[in-house]
Amino acid sequence: MVVGMALLRRLRALLGRKKPVRRVGMRRPSAVPPTADVPREDSLRARLVEDPNDIEAFGALADLVRRRASGVGPADPLTADQEPADRERAENLAVWALAEEIAGNPRAWYALIELARLSLVDDHEGAMRRLNGACERDRTGRAVSESVRMLRESGLPGDGLGLGVGHWSPREHEVEAGRQVVLAALDAGRPLDARRHLGELADSPDAAGVARVTAELEPLVAAAQVQA
Repeated sequence: MVVGMALLRRLRALLGRKKPVRRVGMRRPSAVPPTADVPREDSLRARLVEDPNDIEAFGALADLVRRRASGVGPADPLTADQEPADRERAENLAVWALAEEIAGNPRAWYALIELARLSLVDDHEGAMRRLNGACERDRTGRAVSESVRMLRESGLPGDGLGLGVGHWSPREHEVEAGRQVVLAALDAGRPLDARRHLGELADSPDAAGVARVTAELEPLVAAAQVQA
C-alpha cells in the first residue's frame, strides 16, 4: 500500500509538471549541432511570430528550408545524391511542414494559402478548403487577393473568381482584392462578370485606389466585351 501511494504521488507530480511553452513559429530545440544558417532562420522565425503573414519572411524561410532539404548548403550529406524528383518532393515536404507549423497560429492566413498551393494538384477540394479558411481568418482582403492571384497563376481563374466572389467585400477589403476578382473574371472569359465586379469597386472608401485600378482595368474589360 505504501509503495502504491508513493507511485500515485509521483504520477500526480509528473502530470502536474508544466511543459515548456513554445510559441508557434519558433525553432524547435534540437540535439543536432547548429548550422551556419541558424541565426538567419531564428531571425525570420521571430518576424513570423510577430506577424505570421509576413510574406517576405515566410518566402525567405521557405527558401532556406527548401535548400536545406535539397542538400544545398548546410545539410545532411545523405541527401546530396537525390534524383531531381526526389529532391523536389523533399523540398515540398519541408515547405509543407513549415507552412503547417505557422498555420497553427490562428492569425496566420498566408501559410494556409501556401498549403493550398502545394496540395492543389493532388487534393483540389482540400486546397479550396484551406483557401476558404485563409480568407475567413483575414479582415483586410489581403488573403482574398493572394488566394485569387494564386489560383489565377495556377491556371484556375474560374476557381479564383468563385472564391473571390464568395469572400470579397468591396466596402471592407483592400482594392487589390477587387482587382484580382476582375482579373480572374477576365482570365475565365467572363467579361460581363468582370464589368459587374469592376463597378462594385466604387463601393470602396479608397477613392484613389479605385481610380487607379479602374484606369488600369477599364480598357481590358471593354476590349473583352467587344471580343465576346
